[in-house]
Amino acid sequence: MEAVAKSDQYGMVFTYCWAFDQQSDWDWVKNKCHMFEQNGAEIIFIEFEADTDERIRRNTTPNRLLHKPSKRNVEDSEKRLLAVEKRYRLNSNEGEITHDKYMRINTTNLQSDKVAMMIKEKRNYPLSHG
Repeated sequence: MEAVAKSDQYGMVFTYCWAFDQQSDWDWVKNKCHMFEQNGAEIIFIEFEADTDERIRRNTTPNRLLHKPSKRNVEDSEKRLLAVEKRYRLNSNEGEITHDKYMRINTTNLQSDKVAMMIKEKRNYPLSHG
């Protein structure tokens, strides 16, 4: 992340499973934002949420199983997902994220290409593949 923050690359997208009830996660996010902002980067927050049943279903899709070895033991993966969901608050409360470039999307019934278009249209962001 530091190398990207200091580079002249157009941007970087990364995902983070944020435990909103853990100060250490808030501190981590603040630190990463500062690292990029001090190098002139624009920070955009997109929060995704999905129902538990849908998250469990997604953990068994062929693409996820192919690219995420930790998901291949489906029973264990489901147990971990449920344990993390029980232990932590994984979505923000209304008004908790005050960043001016923030949006929240419930993806339960949406395909990823539709979500990408929603983000692009809402924020007028260029989407590129590379």
